[in-house]
Amino acid sequence: MGFNKNGGNINWFPGHIDAANRAIRRRLKLSDFVIELRDARIPLSSANEDLQPMLCEKRRVIALNKKDLANPNIMHRWIRYFNSCKQECFPINAHSRSSVQKLLDIVEFKLKEVITREPTLLVMVVGVPNVGKSVLINSIHQIASSRFPVQEKMRRSTVGPLPGVTQDIAGYKIAHQPSIYVLDTPGVLVPSIPDIETGLKLALAGSIKDSVVGEDRIVQYLLAVLNTRGTPLHWRHLISRETEGLHHELDDKPEYNLKDLLPKRRKPPNKSDIYYIEDMVSEVQRTLCTTLSEFNGNLDDEGELEILIDQQFEALQTALKIPYKASEARMMVSKKFLTLFRTGKLGPFILDDVPDASDSAS
Repeated sequence: MGFNKNGGNINWFPGHIDAANRAIRRRLKLSDFVIELRDARIPLSSANEDLQPMLCEKRRVIALNKKDLANPNIMHRWIRYFNSCKQECFPINAHSRSSVQKLLDIVEFKLKEVITREPTLLVMVVGVPNVGKSVLINSIHQIASSRFPVQEKMRRSTVGPLPGVTQDIAGYKIAHQPSIYVLDTPGVLVPSIPDIETGLKLALAGSIKDSVVGEDRIVQYLLAVLNTRGTPLHWRHLISRETEGLHHELDDKPEYNLKDLLPKRRKPPNKSDIYYIEDMVSEVQRTLCTTLSEFNGNLDDEGELEILIDQQFEALQTALKIPYKASEARMMVSKKFLTLFRTGKLGPFILDDVPDASDSAS
């Protein structure tokens, strides 16, 4: 998959993140509380290993963002695991006002013992790239503006779809008496991925630019995970079920751009667009279920698993209505399939396995 077995060879470490890493270490010494933001789909892989020794010495809460994309049936096991490690953990959706409000309530509760001693308190948000720090900061701003009408003028964080988009460290005042500032910090990813699993999971979650790893390799890994877990077999009911209540025919419907699923300012898809996306997702799920069900090889054999994945790429090309003569058909399949996964259309997932409770959390 392009990775060394005992160590990663990805070195995605922009200069501004290198500088921010030094600044973060300085500010960590001054901060009273830390919100460590992680991706709920990869609760351990999205931890910043370099900062863990300093973070463990601070008052902090581990906020598992994008909980709407994570499997709720497994999330409670992660919360129990972090609690067993004596680490406060709270799943959130940074786009949800109520979810962020609950997080702020936890922060204020944890800071009560400090408020009596310090007139100014600093709360720091840290995390790997593209984990949702800027979205969280902006949500905090909205809540702070309603709770504390007297606000100093603040600059909003820049929100973007690519990792590393917030390129400086800025402070935002969110409360008076005492003054509480939230410091937004760029995500700092360690310069070398420690192992193949961590690297591919981070790439799949979008914390590493797709161009660094390659969309093809990322999708190969995703398909390998789905197949070995038997996930497509849970979609078996879609094979024989006729789609009901449709108001159009797929073959006659012009192609809907999957980029419209990504967060940005736009009008929501109309009803026919939603039907089309649902039909396409069902067709993709049926395709993966059929190919896995008909596969007679050994999934534990890397070579045979690769054969299955190649078959699925070809089948997905048909399911996603990509012309067979397209020069970059496999790349087009990869990009569309990644979009479906990252927007939660294929369902909620948690890629990390819950460690034994006796293990210490990263």
